[in-house]
Amino acid sequence: MNFVKRAAHSLAARKGRTAMLLGIFLVIGVLLLGSSLLRGATARQEAEAQRRIGVDVTVRGDGLTTDTAAALGGSPLVERYNPMLRGTTAPPGLDPVTPDAPEPAGAEEDGRDGAGGDGGDGGDGLALSGIRDSGLLPDFARGRTELVAGRGITAHDADREVLLLEERLAERNGLRVGDTVELASPDGAVRTSFEIIGLYRTPLPTPAAWVPPRDIPANQLYAPLPAVSALGFGSALDEVVLTVGSPDTARELAALAEELLGPDGFRADVNDKAYREQVEPLQRVGALAGVFGWLTSLGGAAVLGLIVTLEIRSRRAELGMLLSLGERKWRLLGQHTAEAVAVAVPALALAAVLGLALARPAGEALLPPSPDGPAPLLMTAGDVGSVAAIGLGIALAATVLPGAAIVRLHPRSLLTHSE
Repeated sequence: MNFVKRAAHSLAARKGRTAMLLGIFLVIGVLLLGSSLLRGATARQEAEAQRRIGVDVTVRGDGLTTDTAAALGGSPLVERYNPMLRGTTAPPGLDPVTPDAPEPAGAEEDGRDGAGGDGGDGGDGLALSGIRDSGLLPDFARGRTELVAGRGITAHDADREVLLLEERLAERNGLRVGDTVELASPDGAVRTSFEIIGLYRTPLPTPAAWVPPRDIPANQLYAPLPAVSALGFGSALDEVVLTVGSPDTARELAALAEELLGPDGFRADVNDKAYREQVEPLQRVGALAGVFGWLTSLGGAAVLGLIVTLEIRSRRAELGMLLSLGERKWRLLGQHTAEAVAVAVPALALAAVLGLALARPAGEALLPPSPDGPAPLLMTAGDVGSVAAIGLGIALAATVLPGAAIVRLHPRSLLTHSE
């Protein structure tokens, strides 16, 4: 009789053993598939975290200009960048937000040193930052500061005179999106009208003690860098913040900045706290899922191998009879392998159905929360294929290795030993 037919008869005759093997393969398949789905979900969530957050490298230096910032930002290492030019402007007719505390004597004279001329009283000067993209500012990117009206500044506004105001300053002066505000150069000689395109809200309160208006968060103005530079603030940047994909890339970028700015006179600070807070838990879950998959494979192979070994020992008389009738040893081994594979295939198919349903709550419990919601556990043909390959490999290892010791024996030894 063909050994495949004998395998089918054996499975039908030993229903209890067949059901036990089916259950074991089902458990192994579900665990392997769940491990694979978790690894895929962590990889996708890690890539999304890298894209959304990244690692910020802040470069400061005496030779930092718009040209050097553009050279750094154009590097293939950099995903996005935001140069910044800070100054103090005294917009004519714009009433700044001030603390309730009285202004101490001498503060007005000190303030005039920061923004004198015809632009207004320097003590009433407002902080003006020239930027490339407001969405890349740390507080905006992390959601601590939010837009409440209009839109933010983008790279497409480089040739426009547009402005971003805090809502308390806008309310104090009766301004809204679409209005214009005149800004003055530090010496008051140059004045330019800027259109308000957005209002933002910062959670930082107005200080209770007196501080100069330019140091109050509500008095912070944002405008495109070229417009601020043309207003008379020059082209020497205070800093440029460059976002890269990982801490290793940040170190490469610091070396590139040293080549452009020289070894002295510049500083590169790496801020990867937000990146580590998001990515490191994902990496731990991915590593745990990988170890769990290996343990499942090794443990499953060991359990199945033990069961097959015991099964072969209990069937020594059958094996001896078949060998004495001239059956080849490799066909006996093929019969046991066919029995294991015939049970593994439907078990793995059922595991593909149950794996996604059981892995979803495990993913929600193990994976850290994401701003975009739970990471999707997507089952692909590759996941099913890899789990099927591992499962069939376990079936082969669990039958071939124990069976190899049996087929070395002779029919007489098997029949005598079984009596």
